[in-house]
Amino acid sequence: MKYKAIIWDFGGVITSSPFEAFNQFEEANGLPKDIIRTINSENPDTNAWAKFESNSITIDVFNDLFLKEAKAKGFDIKGRDIIKLLKGSIRKNMVSFLRELKSDFKLGCITNNVKSSSEENNDNETKEAMSLFDHVIESSIVGIRKPNPEVKNVLNDLKKRGYKIGILSNGTPSLLNELVKSNNLENIFHDIFSIEEVGVYKPDSKVYEIPVKKYKINPNEIAFLSANTWDVSGGGNYGYNAIWVNRNKNIFDNLDFKPKNEVNNLTQLLDII
Repeated sequence: MKYKAIIWDFGGVITSSPFEAFNQFEEANGLPKDIIRTINSENPDTNAWAKFESNSITIDVFNDLFLKEAKAKGFDIKGRDIIKLLKGSIRKNMVSFLRELKSDFKLGCITNNVKSSSEENNDNETKEAMSLFDHVIESSIVGIRKPNPEVKNVLNDLKKRGYKIGILSNGTPSLLNELVKSNNLENIFHDIFSIEEVGVYKPDSKVYEIPVKKYKINPNEIAFLSANTWDVSGGGNYGYNAIWVNRNKNIFDNLDFKPKNEVNNLTQLLDII
């Protein structure tokens, strides 16, 4: 097979791993090894790290939430101290390697990055490395994260049961296809529907009508999942069996449609349908 594009993660590949910096910080401050990673791994969908990584909280809020989580384990670790450890150092040999590859391949970067500070993101080495990519998808900018661990297994299970699996998004086809391919999900979805087909954005009913026309089925024969309350409401009002993906235990907005079903983990979907 002749490859045409290479998609990279950034942290730990183009830069040194933040885990190395975590361990050095822990040793210098008399903390147990891997305590930072332990805190970050507990309640992975709702903890301070998950909220900060998805850009749903500010640095100040992250600082306080992480400190609270650390104190619950008996340690005094501020969130701001963790942020300083994230940047890592650019691997110069990787920059040289990217230069060699650029003439023959499309280079992309997709990463669950976080916003730290303008000073930390604007050094010349980082700018040089980022300039070598043809496309960069940053979770803190597009407001998404890489799929949670259970996603692929659930989608495969649903596909084996005979369901049509699709994406219906306000994103562009190029962005959606790139996200699917970079996360090894390209053999799972039957269709990727974009609002570009109809020229309007969700929650316009014309968008929700796209898969109904494609599959020649009724709206109530579609299970529609979204983490956005306005999207759940839009799909539900159109006639979908709309399900709210509420990983962070939020309160549903005061809208004119309330979903009958709510999940905080996609494995729960298998019991609903």
